[in-house]
Amino acid sequence: MTDPVTGRPIVAELGRPETDDERAARVAENRRKRRANQSSTNLLLSIAASLLIVLFLVVVTVREDPTPESVDYRATAQQAEAGLGMPVVAPELPEGWYANRADLGSDGSVQEWYVGLITGEDRFIGVLQGFDANPTWLDEALRQPSGQGESVEIGGVEWTLYDRREVEGAGNRGYALVTETTGSTLVLYGTASESEFAQLATAVAAELDGTDG
Repeated sequence: MTDPVTGRPIVAELGRPETDDERAARVAENRRKRRANQSSTNLLLSIAASLLIVLFLVVVTVREDPTPESVDYRATAQQAEAGLGMPVVAPELPEGWYANRADLGSDGSVQEWYVGLITGEDRFIGVLQGFDANPTWLDEALRQPSGQGESVEIGGVEWTLYDRREVEGAGNRGYALVTETTGSTLVLYGTASESEFAQLATAVAAELDGTDG
């Protein structure tokens, strides 16, 4: 319906045509509402995107731990023995234990066979075997003077026990067992419990007995 005088549409709410100012105000209000709607939509999209990112991070964080990476220390031991011409220690491990490193190296003057072990309690024990080792090598291996241990027997083998777990900065050398074998010095050290050290020392003793026999 239009106004017969102006020819402009009659606005039902007003009962007459809009003035120019009223029309401008209505257009401005409609634009404001559209912008407000767009802002709300954008806000919702941003929130949804943020939630997806959070969900992804949660899934990544709580996913199952990857399978521990183990190495075939016995195969490496065979290769080391072939190079040395001497037996290296590679004991049978208790159930749930695994080796994450095994290699033959040198500190410059002494050949070293090393095996890094993770125990059933997820603790660490290092097996370090020095061939034709001297007292200086042992001091370095223990990170301390080597004359401060006590004698213990485990698995029928005489070991020297070094317990410095109360010493600040001892780290994973705070507890160690040392024994002498034919042509080598053997050091077990790490953060495992005493019972786990005893397990490994017993397994090593059994292997040494078979080797010496």
